[in-house]
Amino acid sequence: MMQADDAHILIVDDDERIRGLLQKFLMRNGFLVSAARDAAHARRVLSGLEFDIIVMDVMMPGEDGVSLTRSLRETLSTPILLLTAKGETDERIGGLEAGADDYLTKPFEPKELLLRINAILRRVPATDLEAAKPKVLNLGPVRYDIERGDLWNGDDQVRLTSTETQLMKIFSAQPGEPVSRGELVEKLGRDKGQAQERAVDVQITRLRRKIEADPKQPRYLQTVRGAGYMLQPE
Repeated sequence: MMQADDAHILIVDDDERIRGLLQKFLMRNGFLVSAARDAAHARRVLSGLEFDIIVMDVMMPGEDGVSLTRSLRETLSTPILLLTAKGETDERIGGLEAGADDYLTKPFEPKELLLRINAILRRVPATDLEAAKPKVLNLGPVRYDIERGDLWNGDDQVRLTSTETQLMKIFSAQPGEPVSRGELVEKLGRDKGQAQERAVDVQITRLRRKIEADPKQPRYLQTVRGAGYMLQPE
């Protein structure tokens, strides 16, 4: 599990006052913090530094946070937490579909941001796998290496986001057994509630695109009516 002292956060927000407040608050809580004022500035910072998490406002002049998230996801698996205004339901769902790991609605208490960040940085504890259990799960042409947490399609490694990595760990710890949406929300360190269950559904849809030949007719990451989702390897 990563400690705050080890984690480097990038804040992307066009509001100088909010940037400054968040920077001070997170530094007081032991994080290394860098800041960027817009998408173009964030790209420059990211080209030279690696971060453990990116906290990004959705509404920014020029390129918005959802568009930047989608673009970054092509090459970057760093966790992204989006900050959205209260009424922007579409932006929240759009952000998750673009590859964000979580969102927080403004206005928020700094302490809640801290809890969300720590939940994202906390990895699901490694399961104590018995020797008899397989080290690789076969999902058609896709292979999941349980020990390393790597997903492969033939000879090509499939890039997973932080949340997708956590989901694969949860499912591979109990293949062939359904995991409820509520349990997934809890294991991902999220607040309970329908909004977060909807967010999990979006993440499952994204993960299916990386696993399934036909994501609309999933064969390996199945929906079990009334029970949740289940990973069914061959």
